[in-house]
Amino acid sequence: MDIIGIIFILYLTLLLGVGIWTFKFNKTQEDYFLAGRNLGPWVTAFSERASGESAWLLLALPGAAITIGLGESWTVLGTIFGIIASWFLIAEKLREETEKYDALTIPEYLHRRFNDTSNIIRLFSAIIIAFFFMFYVSAQFHASGKVLNSLFDLNPIIGISIGAAIIIIYTLMGGFYAVAWTDLLQGILMIGTLVILPIAGYLELSDSGKTISDGLASAKDIFNNNNDSFFMGKSGIAALASVLGGLSWGLGYLGQPHLVIRYMAIRSPKDVKVARRIAIAWAIPGITGAFFVGIVALLYFGPEYFLTVDPEQAMPLLASKLLHPVLAGLFISGAVAAMMSTADSQLLVSTSAVTEDFYHQYLGKELSDQQIVKLSRIMIVVLGLAAFAIAIFSEIQGNKIFGVVSYAWSGLGSAFGPALVLTLWWKKTTRKGIISGLVVGFLTTIIWASVPELKAIVTERLSSFLLSFIAVYIVSLNTQNDN
Repeated sequence: MDIIGIIFILYLTLLLGVGIWTFKFNKTQEDYFLAGRNLGPWVTAFSERASGESAWLLLALPGAAITIGLGESWTVLGTIFGIIASWFLIAEKLREETEKYDALTIPEYLHRRFNDTSNIIRLFSAIIIAFFFMFYVSAQFHASGKVLNSLFDLNPIIGISIGAAIIIIYTLMGGFYAVAWTDLLQGILMIGTLVILPIAGYLELSDSGKTISDGLASAKDIFNNNNDSFFMGKSGIAALASVLGGLSWGLGYLGQPHLVIRYMAIRSPKDVKVARRIAIAWAIPGITGAFFVGIVALLYFGPEYFLTVDPEQAMPLLASKLLHPVLAGLFISGAVAAMMSTADSQLLVSTSAVTEDFYHQYLGKELSDQQIVKLSRIMIVVLGLAAFAIAIFSEIQGNKIFGVVSYAWSGLGSAFGPALVLTLWWKKTTRKGIISGLVVGFLTTIIWASVPELKAIVTERLSSFLLSFIAVYIVSLNTQNDN
């Protein structure tokens, strides 16, 4: 085994050790799901960033930069603006509101905020979270197969199995404490990867005479995607739709349950301002760097190389070629860190939706804190195995991580984003308005993503968010006097 492999294995061992060490801290629901609301600003910021930028950032976005080119730069802009908007519009107000209503989850907050005696908000929220997170977690498991394939030449299905087992075990034991503290380390590794690797690639290529414009022009002939055009060779309405499609990634940040839960776990609302600065300082070079990892890989390997090699493996392949084995091992571990940071958070949020919002509250089953924590651990295994099955199916079908993440991102962001923004900022929001927004965001994503003719007009990320927002607004205006 080479040095890269040894570093990788040591890193995974460290993660499991953190899970075992934090096991003793989980005595109550608040401990297990929110780390006792006692996270400092640095841990909160890095945890939110590491969880927000999954394998999508280190594998899928560089792959999209290779095959699509400059047109993917709108996704970079949309993502950065979305992160900034979420920290300004959601973070501080949500921290204050969820403590005021003593809520441990987003469904519980919306339920108590609108005194929903029908429990419909809890039920719909739990269904939406469990459904879309199965796809989202499966994308992270799928990514583990790609990384282990490029690192050890393992069969991707074996890689998926190993990654899924590690994530399930340490999430099972450590809960949110383990997730948050490992996210701090993983966030550091990820930003190091995204900043250093493009610079190393640029220095390596500086004497070769290769230019970005030449590389994109040659890729255009290979991928037939007008890689050298910001508008992907389109004009008029078609060009506008492409731009909005990329920018629409930012809308999802306003409603991702596994991200906004970080705001709920921070020690004090006063710490939000510090955490916000840290998160934004991470996001700008991090998101931009991921795009340039793909561009540098395109120039270094040449577009023909990616006709037979999966473009979503560009980052680990580039790191192995350009960096010292120790540094490459750490940065490839960062790719797995991206996958794990998101998957563990999503497993916890899915579990809380099923155990707390559905089983405990909706069905009215009275359980002690210790019993709920035990039930939560059982559900982590069940939901993790379901996501594992989807990941295996995706690998067999040849599905891309980018598409699966886009689907789940759209469903969660459009269901909860408009509901949270309007609840926090518009006093006329009503219970029926929230219910309509949840349903419209959920169904629009599923329908829009299933109809190619609709997707050709505009992405489901944009259409489902806008329609959900309109639904909350119009229904709220017309139900002001309803109980």
